[in-house]
Amino acid sequence: MKPDKKGLTSDRTINEEEAALFREAMRDVIPLTPSRQVVHRPKPPRPIPRPAVQTATTAASQDTLSDHVSLEIPDGDGWAYLRPGLPRQTLRKLRRGHWKIQAELDMHGMTQDQARYALVAFLDECSRYGARCVCIIHGRGLGSKNHEPVLKLKVGNWLAQRHDVLAFCQATPEYGGRGAVLVLLKSTV
Repeated sequence: MKPDKKGLTSDRTINEEEAALFREAMRDVIPLTPSRQVVHRPKPPRPIPRPAVQTATTAASQDTLSDHVSLEIPDGDGWAYLRPGLPRQTLRKLRRGHWKIQAELDMHGMTQDQARYALVAFLDECSRYGARCVCIIHGRGLGSKNHEPVLKLKVGNWLAQRHDVLAFCQATPEYGGRGAVLVLLKSTV
């Protein structure tokens, strides 16, 4: 490297020296003969799509469940619903615990609006993650006026309006009995 008038090295001088060193190092190298083969590199794997995160307020804004739809669902131990066209055996299997409960929603202490919004968000999340059988605890109404269940019929009517709900029935005593309902959802797989 040659210093310039100011005592600094010049970029042009460095580049010429480096080029001379490179040519000297490559003097004995023989170029490869060109090939007509095309080398295909594998494509990188596509990223796995992730479902959009949905909050309870977003689910509530998409809420289409009506309080004005009323289905005739008999009370008592026979409290159940089966989507039309499905075999009765589906409901029998649900009552007998054929499907493992994969998620649970507890509505104790919620108002009707809070319960509806929570139910929509819960069922949307269950569908997103492929849960097939869920338990919804609506309570027996022991803390309400007249000690009657407030949410039980509402929950039944809301569930019957959802297209992803195939069937539901009163839960067995170990899962809440009259204060809970087992729900069978459509398989997303």
